[in-house]
Amino acid sequence: MALGPRLSDIPSIRRTLSFYKVSSIVTGTFLLVLCLMMIFRYGLGGDIELNGPAGFLTLTPKILVQGINVSTIILIVHGWLYVFYVAADFILWRLTRYSFLRFLYIALGGVIPFLSFFLERQVPRLVEAKIAQLESAAAAKAAGADSAKATA
Repeated sequence: MALGPRLSDIPSIRRTLSFYKVSSIVTGTFLLVLCLMMIFRYGLGGDIELNGPAGFLTLTPKILVQGINVSTIILIVHGWLYVFYVAADFILWRLTRYSFLRFLYIALGGVIPFLSFFLERQVPRLVEAKIAQLESAAAAKAAGADSAKATA
């Protein structure tokens, strides 16, 4: 039996694909915010501080932060969003029965800036093409079975 999605899994694949698209965009956006935060932290030497003694929103050296450390919040939020992104990737991979390398490639979308936006467009096209191929093969098989019954 060739690997590929099963006809019975198509509704689950479509639901997972919707969740994947949303998680891809949100995770990619937070990854870009995280990159900006890293530039502030390591390039300019300061974390983003909210409501500190220096003002409403300032860059403050990490050890001097007294307000809310927005940089740490960005790190934590991106980490959890990436968990949801990889979960969506895993479920999609399991249902579509693609290769493990494709799973790893898609998982990189939450780590490499801008890749998730590219994958958010590419992965649904690949999955929808595979679903269309599967549905047309099932329809052709059903049509062949109907014509065989009609001639018998």
